[in-house]
Amino acid sequence: MEVELKFRMTDAATGERLLAGDELGGFSALGPARTADIDDRYVDTADGALARAGYAGRLRSGDGGTVITLKGLRRVDGGGAVHRREELEGPAVTGQPAATWPASDARDEVVRLAGDDALAEIAQIRQTRRKRNYGREGAVVEVSVDDVSVLAEGRVVERFAELELELREGDEAALEPLVDLLSEIEELVPARTSKLERALAAVHRDEPPALAPDPSPASPVALVVPSRDKSPQTTPSERPVPRLTAGKTPGVLADDHIAEAGRKVLRFHLARMFAREAGTREGRDNEELHAMRVATRRQRAAWRVFGPAFDARRTRRHRQRLREVAADLGAVRDLDVLIEAAEAYQKGQSAEESAAFEPLVATWRTRREAARMLLVHELDSRRHAKWTEEYAAFVQAEGAGARPVGPTEPHRVRDTMPSRIWAAYEAVRAYEPVMRWADVNTLHDLRIAAKWLRYTLEFVREALGDDAGPVIERVVALQDHLGWLHDADVAAGLARSFLVEHAGDLDEMEGAAIGRYLVDRERELARLRRTVGTTWRGVSSLGFRRALGRLVAGL
Repeated sequence: MEVELKFRMTDAATGERLLAGDELGGFSALGPARTADIDDRYVDTADGALARAGYAGRLRSGDGGTVITLKGLRRVDGGGAVHRREELEGPAVTGQPAATWPASDARDEVVRLAGDDALAEIAQIRQTRRKRNYGREGAVVEVSVDDVSVLAEGRVVERFAELELELREGDEAALEPLVDLLSEIEELVPARTSKLERALAAVHRDEPPALAPDPSPASPVALVVPSRDKSPQTTPSERPVPRLTAGKTPGVLADDHIAEAGRKVLRFHLARMFAREAGTREGRDNEELHAMRVATRRQRAAWRVFGPAFDARRTRRHRQRLREVAADLGAVRDLDVLIEAAEAYQKGQSAEESAAFEPLVATWRTRREAARMLLVHELDSRRHAKWTEEYAAFVQAEGAGARPVGPTEPHRVRDTMPSRIWAAYEAVRAYEPVMRWADVNTLHDLRIAAKWLRYTLEFVREALGDDAGPVIERVVALQDHLGWLHDADVAAGLARSFLVEHAGDLDEMEGAAIGRYLVDRERELARLRRTVGTTWRGVSSLGFRRALGRLVAGL
């Protein structure tokens, strides 16, 4: 039985930062990280005999030969990021009938199901895997960061990154602290689909299939449209978005109960999310999607700031669904940012240079459209409609889900927010000793810390008073600078990968034009790293600390 945690990532850098640490959620590294290049071919008979029996068949080639793995398509138990599946494995020989392979339970099961029918390739996946083992009290977990490429007829048609944590030894309860740790990382979203499902969706974008279990536990797995639920879809006109009324600000006051202050913030930003959903689904104005994503991110930040005031079990579904919606929106918006910057660069080039640069931008547009199709599919699902109705009711029901507090337990904004504001600032100021030589990954982590400080201040801005504006502006300036740096780094990395993957497809002019864009992004990255000191001093100075102290004292 394979037990693992699986998370989607916006890029592999998030996982690399986790692997770089010698400690992870109470586990200690058992050795250095290792790198492996893996070539997987998923196979089945022409009539899908393996899938009907509830298996995905995978042939994996490496230095030690080829291995056949039959992975159960049903998740036996567990929720969220936990995947628990049956697995059979044994040696195989590429190009030979299964009956001639060395004896193993996996070989016998393939022969039983497929008979004399040949196994044909249904998807090909190549991945660079960075992995490291961590141990704690007899439990061993293998942490893997996978940079995955999906191939169709020898061409890369999709790329994505996943983080996997597989329990190799010990009791499953050992994974609990890791689930808690990873659920707090914004760039990680529990994976609801397998790599095979994502690969099939990439290969067949016009009618993307995915593997999902039949409602009957005893029934085989069928190929269906890839949604995270099996509920029928509705059209936008059939499914009206719930309406919420909200003022110009959340209206948090110093004497508010901390849970009700959080509810005000959630209601305010949920109203904004609903207001942008129709435009996001329509797709005519990218700013609609941008604004909807901002609203979901603000709500997720609010759950982080105010979440301890709520019963975690009663509110888990809302927090989890927000993560999924934010991830689907982010997959489109991140490509929008890339494309907009690339098109702005393209306009400044000659007609000849612009045409030579086009293959890179065209690839990003294709990926963006695929991500948008999946986003709209989710927004139009009945499952999403049900959640929005329940969530809208929750943010309007005073006391719903709030954790009981005693009369002498700190529970008002003025009682609890000062320590939370200072804790958020401490997380930012902790970078002071390394700023002179901070690398891109470290600066990315600082950006996240600055973002939490900004949100923590913004949520209680009215309670802090008029002097909060200049303080928040300094934090925003640092966050914006680091955001531009991150965008330049991502664009450079994707351009570099494109050049490597398409080296045989590009002519000399195209390769040179895309190479010049890569150099341009790397120069911009270097400039932003060189000039980060100005915005950093804006939040690390004694003057900023005094201003922040006056705000907090006012509560």
